[in-house]
Amino acid sequence: MGESAQWSRFDDGRHALDLLTASYRRHQFTRHSHVTYAIGVVTRGEEQFHYRGELRRSGVGSLAVLEPDEPHDGMAAHPEGWAYRVLYPTAEMLFDGLGDARRHAVGFRDPIITDPRSVHLVRAAHEELTAARDPLAAHSRLVWAFEAVIQRHGSLRPADPGMRASDPAAARKVAEIRDRLLADLRCPPSLRELAAGVELSPFHMLRVFRAATGFPPHAWLVLERVCHARALLAAGRTPAEVSAATGFADQAHLTRWFKRVTGVTPAAFRNSVQDATRPPAVESGA
Repeated sequence: MGESAQWSRFDDGRHALDLLTASYRRHQFTRHSHVTYAIGVVTRGEEQFHYRGELRRSGVGSLAVLEPDEPHDGMAAHPEGWAYRVLYPTAEMLFDGLGDARRHAVGFRDPIITDPRSVHLVRAAHEELTAARDPLAAHSRLVWAFEAVIQRHGSLRPADPGMRASDPAAARKVAEIRDRLLADLRCPPSLRELAAGVELSPFHMLRVFRAATGFPPHAWLVLERVCHARALLAAGRTPAEVSAATGFADQAHLTRWFKRVTGVTPAAFRNSVQDATRPPAVESGA
């Protein structure tokens, strides 16, 4: 099994969905998180990853469902590696049709699902979407797959889910720090400036922020830069333009971090998404 990765994008008119088709042997994903869900089905081999304090394994016949903002990594469980297909839906897309209140109350306690029906539906939806032959059929399969995953494996969150930074005052401070970091990706505030802005010592600020996000501010900011880079690349911007716009030191710096998080280089991601969204050529008749 060689190393390959192909990204594509589906737009249903309201939401954009990124899709990854990949096989890896030596690649190791750095610890990161997503703003979206990650729903992956292994088609060959076995993957392992650290998630919520445990080492998890996902092999053929299982489904991995990772929730937004949950730190995790990823690597082969065996020397032969693994191949998988992954969907990255936003919460709005995954729970489309559910009420807002219920949407935020549903979670997935166990990230590994062994359910042949759900596995089949997710894999079929991914295959239809990446083939791009019949958008209506593909979107229908996607809706059926999401419904199966939610109805069969989603569960109501407990009243006190023990979320990080559940203290309202701490949550507000973390939100302020995030806003300041995102205000200008190219020139973030210093550690002392961030701490002073929320009236905490640098040490206390670091503890509060890491408890809430799973990352210290500098690492969280790098992951946000990668997230913004994905959006700009998907819109057609070049890697050189994106590295400058998102605060990376240079294109090589962007490439190193982008591949650690997404499994592909910025150029490969841009080309994959552009090819997937470019309308097919129309052949002229004789």
